[in-house]
Amino acid sequence: MRRVHLIGICGTAMGTLAALLKHRGFDVRGSDEKVYPPMSDFLAAEGIVILEGFKAEHIDDTVELVIIGNAISRGNPELEAVLDAKTRHLSLPEALREHFLWRARSVVIAGTHGKTTTSSLAGWLLTHGGVDPTVFIGGIARNFGNGGSSYRIGAPDAPFVIEGDEYDSAFFDKTAKFLKYLPDIAVINNIEFDHADIYQDLEAVRLAFRRLVNLVPRAGLT
Repeated sequence: MRRVHLIGICGTAMGTLAALLKHRGFDVRGSDEKVYPPMSDFLAAEGIVILEGFKAEHIDDTVELVIIGNAISRGNPELEAVLDAKTRHLSLPEALREHFLWRARSVVIAGTHGKTTTSSLAGWLLTHGGVDPTVFIGGIARNFGNGGSSYRIGAPDAPFVIEGDEYDSAFFDKTAKFLKYLPDIAVINNIEFDHADIYQDLEAVRLAFRRLVNLVPRAGLT
């Protein structure tokens, strides 16, 4: 069983990815600072170990893959240990693409506002329409899981509904997360200027969304 370590595991998306990887049979653990609900409770319920604080010794010889959250920057002891040892590492969107999306029908829900709500609604409607999708969202939806969850695991050949975030991917990749999500269907709720720390102006935001649309195949839908 491959051990995967997530640096910054208590972010909603990182914690959700950890749960999906565990369901895929990986030995999953992670680290973070200031661990608190709801994600601490979510990860505990999933049986995923959280190591408090960032320490180089967390990246030992048993770790085969490290997933680096986009809040992690140079100087983090675990990140520095990963780079020193050349431990295989991926950003969150790269890990989703690598382990879940290449063989899936990807439905990417994007937009400045309403991504989580629309992704939850799409997943719920598909579920009750008998499609049995997998769903990955950036919040806890009370209509999934036992009292609420940020994911749903569906049939292997069913659509994968994913909340598509335009924010950057990792310290080493400042492009939008959703550009890694291999969209067969891309839904864009709205576009406004946001994330002024990585986008210079509204036109830069629009360009990111145009690039998302440009990835949809001929048989896809936007």
